[in-house]
Parts: sequence; C-alpha cells; structure tokens
Amino acid sequence: MVTKALFVRLEAKPGREADVESFLRGGLSIVEQEPATTAWFAVRIGPSTFGIFDAFPDEAGRQAHLSGGVAQALKEQAADLFSEPPSIWEIEVLASKLPK
Repeated sequence: MVTKALFVRLEAKPGREADVESFLRGGLSIVEQEPATTAWFAVRIGPSTFGIFDAFPDEAGRQAHLSGGVAQALKEQAADLFSEPPSIWEIEVLASKLPK
C-alpha cells in the first residue's frame, strides 16, 4: 500500500513546452529503476503547465526518490526550462487502487 506521495507543478518558459514534455517523458526510464517508486505520472495540465505525481510505500521511498535521478535532473535544468521554481508538495495518500 502506498502512504506517501509527491505532486510537483511545473510551469514551462514560453517556447520551451516541447522541451519540458520531452524532459518528462525521459524521466520514466529513470524512475523505472527506483524500486520504492510505486507509481509515477508525468502530466500536462494546460498549455504550459505540467506536473508529476508519484507515490511511495513509505517516507524512506519518498526521500530516496527526492534524492534520485529525476530530482537531480530537475534541479539542473530548472533555470533553462521553467519560468518559476518547481512547486513540490509532499502529500499523504489516504486511499489508493493500484494493480497487484
């Protein structure tokens, strides 16, 4: 069961929307290597607004992800891709339905 999650809101710089989309699609191969990342979604919320939602079984899994490859790449490319710093919310999962 997942108990912890993250929601990250990303606002692309004008003209960088395709680059943000590509960056997020590329993140999948990184998180597939993280055993404690139970679920990971990269989403487009609007024309220039993107997000990442991911879920973990516990706080240790969440912290491992926050120090992992996607988080590092996000920090490295934030100034080039985003018009504002990413907003990161640590959230609690109250209920979930995931494949077994």
